[in-house]
Amino acid sequence: MSHALTDTNTQVSDASILKADDMQTSMPKEPDIDALLDIADEAKVTWVREQYQLGVVIEALKVCGRVALDTEFIKRDTYYPRLALVQLNVGDHIYLLDAPKLQLSEFWQALTEVDVAIWHACGEDLGIFYLLSGCPPLTNIFDTQIALSYLTGQLQMGYQQALDEQLDMHIDKEHSQSDWLQRPLTDEQEQYAIDDVRFLPALYLSIEHALKSKGLYDYVWADCQLYASELYETQHIEDDAMYLTMADYRYNAQQMAVLQAVATWREQLARATNQPRTFVIKKQAVREIITEKPNTMRELAHKTTMHRSMLRLYGEELLTIIKDAKALPAAEQPALIAPPYRSKNKVLSKAVQQAIDKQAEKIGVPTSVLMRKKWLHQLYEVIAYDKDLSDMPLGLQGWRYEWVTQTLIPVIEEHKVELKQGMGVR
Repeated sequence: MSHALTDTNTQVSDASILKADDMQTSMPKEPDIDALLDIADEAKVTWVREQYQLGVVIEALKVCGRVALDTEFIKRDTYYPRLALVQLNVGDHIYLLDAPKLQLSEFWQALTEVDVAIWHACGEDLGIFYLLSGCPPLTNIFDTQIALSYLTGQLQMGYQQALDEQLDMHIDKEHSQSDWLQRPLTDEQEQYAIDDVRFLPALYLSIEHALKSKGLYDYVWADCQLYASELYETQHIEDDAMYLTMADYRYNAQQMAVLQAVATWREQLARATNQPRTFVIKKQAVREIITEKPNTMRELAHKTTMHRSMLRLYGEELLTIIKDAKALPAAEQPALIAPPYRSKNKVLSKAVQQAIDKQAEKIGVPTSVLMRKKWLHQLYEVIAYDKDLSDMPLGLQGWRYEWVTQTLIPVIEEHKVELKQGMGVR
């Protein structure tokens, strides 16, 4: 089957899907780190506790060009996170937004219009943003953690390590799990919150220069927008699709039906009672239900690790959910999960890894950044099952697309027989 890319409905903007030949980014002047740190030290700090004060912040966002951001929240015993604090640094001024006291809809909208919104490890922060703002996927994100993966090969470098290695700046991170809803905050909490954004602009400028000097900035920018889009999709997953986060290729059709039903029930109950999913039923207990197939309260109690209080409250209801799922006709059962490629014959794996290594060296990025394991598995599935290339992960439809289609896919196609055998495709 010939693979042709069809139009695909994607949240990633055309501006963020760049080919290498189109990347012509001007080289910035090397930043004076000491001067930037002096500016950071001298930045004024203002608490925003009254609604009228928020107008000043919004006006600052309109003219700052780029803003550094972080949030503090609590989500230990609730389904919905409780936003406690928003910190932002517009360059010469740091604002601490006392979130429980403010109506933030205009602020969220103003953030979407900033040229560059700088975060470090923005996954949970953007999850809250999407939950509370109702805004579409952001297209102005720069995540310094993603950027540093291009420079170091370390995919999840913490903020403290980033400042230490990039700016020779040490900050304290021991208050990350404290009670951010208490008022007033302790001096240590307040300093922690300020430091989370105080040095982010300097870190950004240092990283920006390094990336542009290597011709990598546009790759990073595209991957940041891809990540923002993925986070949006994760935040807006339908209840009846939540099971996919726990699905296993070893489950048969009936087990998949039970998993979908239990996961949907868990999600709806967690949201309705505003408690974490794991308080309703942990993933381990869900897996035990799938494998043990309990039919009675006694079996549910003795064959699973479901919490006894939840068992008493919802056990009978859950058994009905399981029974109905087992009885689903084949046509209504969810699709099976494609198995991963596995083979004692490493010819395909070696050929693919060689292609990845060669391209990574050519463009100067770590192999772990160029190709994620999840993407490669999905690509194998596309090739093995003769799917359209529009089914490839979005990460391979951006700036990696030309290399994937012209170099990597032909390598995989050469070993397609081995691929199909390794995935059990007949």
